[in-house]
Amino acid sequence: MESLSAAEAEAVEAEFMYQYEAAMPAHDQEVLGIATRRLSGGVVLSARTDPSRYWSKALGLGFEEPVTADLIDQVLDVYRAEDNPRAVLQIAPEVLPDDWEWIARTRGLTARGRVAKFAAPIGDLAPPGTTGLRIAPVTKDDAEPWATVVRESFGFPPEGNQGLFAAACGHPQFFPYAAWDGDTIVGGANLFVHGGIASLNSDGTAAVSRGRGAQSALIAARIAKARELGCRWVVAETGQPADGESNPSYNNMLRAGLKVIYVRRNYLWRNER
Repeated sequence: MESLSAAEAEAVEAEFMYQYEAAMPAHDQEVLGIATRRLSGGVVLSARTDPSRYWSKALGLGFEEPVTADLIDQVLDVYRAEDNPRAVLQIAPEVLPDDWEWIARTRGLTARGRVAKFAAPIGDLAPPGTTGLRIAPVTKDDAEPWATVVRESFGFPPEGNQGLFAAACGHPQFFPYAAWDGDTIVGGANLFVHGGIASLNSDGTAAVSRGRGAQSALIAARIAKARELGCRWVVAETGQPADGESNPSYNNMLRAGLKVIYVRRNYLWRNER
């Protein structure tokens, strides 16, 4: 099978982030101050009043045209126009230009944490995924409790975020799954399919149910669905642990057979107004 390019890996992540924000109800968009824009093959996403600051990010850039000072200025102009106090730029390492350090310094971009990008051909994946919890797709009737578990596991407040996650349950490219303990949803995760590539995202488990294999089983269920849908590759991303530290999501990806194909740096921008 052909290799997966960084352009494809970045595009599916950029698209699921775009769809999360663009497809959420208008009221919730207003609550979070959402503005979405496609730019140079990537996306610029702004959530001006989001207290978590998670939903303001630019990604998928550098493949349709090179990353230049002018392109970065266009990205930052979007955030300035939205009066957004801060945002994160996520650019694949292979498309960073030779003068990136100068661009970052002169635009006030500060290096922060790192994100590991995982990928594997669908045929290479046979995750274990054993749990006593029931794993099944989420219907629209389950949208609210599913959204609550995922949202709370990430520490997002309900305002705006509840509608954002719940809306994904009716989106044609998202395939949400949940882990049930009896009649109660205790874990959730999403699958997003774009161009024959499946993205594993939004994995979360209620604190009282962690350690019961929910995330591994949700990974296995979504990979099975991706295979059923004819996907060629599976991708995912999670925080790159620092030396001597551990990230359970990172370890679960490795156990499922996914491999790190590169590590991407986050660059934080603050609006000095």
